Amino acid sequence: MMDDRMVQQNQKIEERMSKIKRKIAIASGKGGVGKSLVSGLIATYLAKKGNKVGILDADITGPSIPKMFGVDGLPGQGQDGIIPPVSEWGIKIMSLSLVLHDNSSAVIWRGPMVANAIRQFMSDIDWGELDYLIVDLPPGTSDAPLTVMQSMKLDGMVVVTSPQQLAFEIVRKAISMSKTMNVKVLGLVQNMAYALCPKCGEKFELFGKDDGETLAELAEVPYLGSIPLDPFISKYADSGDIESYDGAFVDGIMENLLKNIQ
Repeated sequence: MMDDRMVQQNQKIEERMSKIKRKIAIASGKGGVGKSLVSGLIATYLAKKGNKVGILDADITGPSIPKMFGVDGLPGQGQDGIIPPVSEWGIKIMSLSLVLHDNSSAVIWRGPMVANAIRQFMSDIDWGELDYLIVDLPPGTSDAPLTVMQSMKLDGMVVVTSPQQLAFEIVRKAISMSKTMNVKVLGLVQNMAYALCPKCGEKFELFGKDDGETLAELAEVPYLGSIPLDPFISKYADSGDIESYDGAFVDGIMENLLKNIQ
């Protein structure tokens, strides 16, 4: 049975989320496949199209969104809650790394503490009215992603994998979790799918066959597109300027994604 505090928190979360038109989670079965990158590229595309966008970095133990966007200011405090810092293109960003005194320190929390922190983010942050909220989930199928799916009425989830068979086998668990929780899988993105020779344009599949479409068919989810190994992605992300990256593949991924949201 829920206590009064939990009831009030649920009501606050519902009130906050009611002002957001679309809520999309970005998930993966394992770390290191580019989930945060995909979150950043999706949010940037939407913002440049004139949408009001926010990113909730729910990867509590491995937050990377603020660095990617060059956001390092402390959140503000308004009359109705915490005011998230804003990126160059107006994307509202909230992450645990923005409130830690030392970002190099490990966040050594058990599952319930992580889940509670995510719920507090959802209830205390004043996002205002948004067209899209992108939620960068932690990898796996444990407390944190479950908390988001149970507390937030998601419009769908994008799953990210890489060409390695092991990565795909694990990401299928994230897809299974989404279906179990009745969250629509909007599609699969395959990251690090290939590299192009800068001189001749020849395509190299360094980590295995670029078979994202086949993998999506096996998982019975839509295929959104593949992301190449591009040194410029790392350059812009590491320098906090991901919003300046312009890759033609992003348009194709987003066209497929937006069709599936309808």
